[in-house]
Amino acid sequence: MTQPACQLYLISPLQVGGAFPERLARAIDAAPGLVTAFQFRVKDVDQHEAATLAEPLLEICRTRDVAFIVNDSIALAKRLGADGVHLGQRDGDPREARDELGRDAQIGVTCHASRHLAIEAGEAGADYVAFGAFYPSETKASEHRPELELLEWWHEMVEIPCVAIGGITPANCRPLVEAGADFLAVSGAIWSGDETEAVKAFAEQMSAS
Repeated sequence: MTQPACQLYLISPLQVGGAFPERLARAIDAAPGLVTAFQFRVKDVDQHEAATLAEPLLEICRTRDVAFIVNDSIALAKRLGADGVHLGQRDGDPREARDELGRDAQIGVTCHASRHLAIEAGEAGADYVAFGAFYPSETKASEHRPELELLEWWHEMVEIPCVAIGGITPANCRPLVEAGADFLAVSGAIWSGDETEAVKAFAEQMSAS
């Protein structure tokens, strides 16, 4: 199967213990080359516990050449030797992340539905920007609803990759791919059921776009 121009960026559920490492491996292996990034996102745990939970997931990603991105925490990303960090608007500055993590780190920034925030992030050194939520999401609440035109404009005007996020499923992903999203960030659509079948369904729709 030809690798699509748009790829999957998996976001972890909040619970990543137990059998989750095996689920992550199955998801990545379901469509080789489609999943190129994984974001480690946990809440209400201290850094030591977070690091313990992250280690097996980091190893799975490394052996499969999938970028391991830490949500929110520059300090945890540095401790783990992660590939990068994803920052919300209140989680720090890309310049600070670059200073701490080095020039090769992948730094992403949430930009909601704002061209202005995305341009600012790019000027501050972000490697990618994330727009959303495009659809209602049970994973994370958001009052921001960007239009497809934002992806189209960004794809045409700016070289920095963009990630579409928010309630994305195999059934609704094709307009985002066709509008120019470089990555689809997905969580609930993968982990709420059979992760292998979900990734394969995304692969089918994304290749057809």
